[in-house]
Amino acid sequence: MTITYDPNHPNYLNEADLREELTRVYDLCHGCRLCFKYCTSFPTLFSYVDAHDDQDAGRLTPAQQDQVVDECFQCKLCYINCPYIPGLHEWELDFPRLMLRADATRQANGQVPLRKRMTTTMMGHTDALGKVATTFSPIANAVMGAEPGSLMRKVVEKTSGVSSQRLLPPFAKSRFSTWFKKHVSPVMTKKQGKVALFPTCLVEYQEPGIGKDLINIYEKNNVECSLAEGASCCGAPYLHSGDVEQFKKVGAKNVEALAAAVRAGNDIVVPQPTCGYILKKDYVDYIGGADAELVAANTYDAAEYLMGLHKGEGTELNTDFVGEVPEKITYHAPCHLRAQNIGMKSRDLLKLTGSKIKLIQTCSGIDGMWGLRAENADMSIPIARKLADEIEAAEGDEIAGDCHLANTAITEQTGKSPSHPLQLLARAYGIPEEK
Repeated sequence: MTITYDPNHPNYLNEADLREELTRVYDLCHGCRLCFKYCTSFPTLFSYVDAHDDQDAGRLTPAQQDQVVDECFQCKLCYINCPYIPGLHEWELDFPRLMLRADATRQANGQVPLRKRMTTTMMGHTDALGKVATTFSPIANAVMGAEPGSLMRKVVEKTSGVSSQRLLPPFAKSRFSTWFKKHVSPVMTKKQGKVALFPTCLVEYQEPGIGKDLINIYEKNNVECSLAEGASCCGAPYLHSGDVEQFKKVGAKNVEALAAAVRAGNDIVVPQPTCGYILKKDYVDYIGGADAELVAANTYDAAEYLMGLHKGEGTELNTDFVGEVPEKITYHAPCHLRAQNIGMKSRDLLKLTGSKIKLIQTCSGIDGMWGLRAENADMSIPIARKLADEIEAAEGDEIAGDCHLANTAITEQTGKSPSHPLQLLARAYGIPEEK
């Protein structure tokens, strides 16, 4: 048995070795049970072990072990709450990365069903899909954006594996980068920073308004903005599907481009939590090297960077909020933002406007592609419903959340459209919404 999360380790894809490690970790998790509430993986695991009088995790069948793996959707909450993680305890327990190892092993051994591979292929090529879909957005939105449960969506599910029951975010008529190239930056008398924006696929192809508001807010605070040239999709769909090799190829190119941006004097800013986590954490673990470390050390969530200006020495955040400020905001903190261990920066930022903030920390059950796969709908939708119930009970004037996919799940379950915190901040500044 080898305790390893290193994809370059010779035993990383050894199935027999993996099975032994799964048994070790499952036994430890069964004895602790701290994480029973974070996802269904743990209740499923505990029920399997409890079915045996001796409660021996070694009695689980490979199929039962794999079921626990399949129910993990990489929210990372078990890791940030685990007392036995590498560097802190000799047991070196990293449940999410072990689940990724299991997925990678099945991928390497040809044990992934065809439809699942088709879904990964389609959703993994996010840039190619986004470029086509924004060019032909009326057609793309008519197909992908058809009402959940409709005949069109059932056809999409049959061919792609994307659940016909889930609401999908529509594609924009034009890309964020197209707007940025035409954008004229103001003259800054006192520059407070210099950033290269990693816009993410969701901002580039589906919600360019978030990127526009980010640029306008940053420039209002005398921060020079550029795009991270040469960077593409972070690769999360590949990593979370077990295709580690493809993730490493994508990641290596991004690390090279982003490291060059940092050496040119930029910080990297990311407005979507999953992508930010990938740049800060996963590139270090899976790509490695000095450049990955450099990128991680200089990457910031969009709100994290602004709060740094607010609390930094020699910098200040403009707090002259002359625009529309909601009395009460219900703020959803996404899992992958919580996993960055930076605190509730978006909440703190919105508080500065004078709004009262109700914090919701329940998972949306999306977590990248997992919640959109047809085979996971029966597990993921009830999770989203629980979040929706909490949001509706909060009765906020506005709903805010950093994760666009989580926001889409909220819309699906409530009929209400959350905003990114930056969008509400822009309105508080009096910055008009750009179409």
